[in-house]
Amino acid sequence: MIKKIKVFFQDIKFEHSLFALPFAFLGLILAERGMPSLFLWVWITVAMVSFRTFAMGLNRFLDASVDAMNPRTAARAIPSGQLSKRWVGVILIVSALIFEFSAFKLGPLCFLLSPVPFILAAVYPLMKRFSYLSHFVLGSVLAIAPYGAWIASRGSLDLAPTFLSLGVICWVAGFDMVYALQDVEFDRKTGLHSFPAKFGTAVTLTTTRSLHFLSVIFWILAGYWNGQGVVFFVGILCAAIFLGRSHYLIRSYGIARINESFFVMNVAVSVGLLIATVLDQAI
Repeated sequence: MIKKIKVFFQDIKFEHSLFALPFAFLGLILAERGMPSLFLWVWITVAMVSFRTFAMGLNRFLDASVDAMNPRTAARAIPSGQLSKRWVGVILIVSALIFEFSAFKLGPLCFLLSPVPFILAAVYPLMKRFSYLSHFVLGSVLAIAPYGAWIASRGSLDLAPTFLSLGVICWVAGFDMVYALQDVEFDRKTGLHSFPAKFGTAVTLTTTRSLHFLSVIFWILAGYWNGQGVVFFVGILCAAIFLGRSHYLIRSYGIARINESFFVMNVAVSVGLLIATVLDQAI
């Protein structure tokens, strides 16, 4: 059992939680305009971890047949036979129940809106079958993090988390398009839809630069609308530099250094913005 759990978390790349979790904390701190209570820290963390576990597990579950045909993904847990679909299904149910309970603990509006993340998580892997816009669906899934945390804190909607989440959508869609460059030939051969498969590498890289420029603009608007201080905007400047570095790596080395471009630089974006937000509130 322990071995299977370890395989599962390796398969869903648990370390990639560092993309979305800092934005959940960022949204929470912006909403609280200070340090939140331990109650909010704990239940938002539980909600984030359980939902990401569900979403990534569902992606592996629904994409198992496709992953089996792709040399890059054939070694994943389900197609390689390390885990059964039934076993993964049990994990999905447990994760969903934990998420629902955490949403209930975080307030009535969070609980009322809790089906929305599940719908988006299911749409993303299926949308790749018929639309190249699936990258924006993935962005929307991760954009739930800051907005959900805001709602947990204030129990209401506002423009600041809207701008913040729009920035996350553009940011994630952009780096997911870059990640999809690895599978262009496979996607075209099997009829799967992705932005790079439809438009090619040059157009994809131009589009991702535009999306990441928009993400920076949206984050600036979020900070301005919420009345953040100078340190917050310095954090956005650092995030823009990290994004620029990721584009330099792809332009110079192609997908050969995609791990640094995709993972390292984008974790630096999210963690860097969180650190800047914490410091901005502390000063």
